[in-house]
Amino acid sequence: MEKLNRRIVINPEIMVGKPVIKGTRIPVDTIVRLLARGMTQKEILDDYPNLKKEDIKAALEYVADIVEGEDVFPLIEN
Repeated sequence: MEKLNRRIVINPEIMVGKPVIKGTRIPVDTIVRLLARGMTQKEILDDYPNLKKEDIKAALEYVADIVEGEDVFPLIEN
């Protein structure tokens, strides 16, 4: 997984600091959103020819790492 996350970069001068695929201006959230809307990996790769399958996997792993690290507080109803 560490190798995959090297494919993600954060630079304040690229896309205002959003996490992007290294060497592109394609934000991680764009890839995840396209998958969530039902696009296949092949369709995404066709639309973004400079992406690789490993980039899509890295985007998903990056998001999973962020969600895993979130603190969750149960709602307590009075």
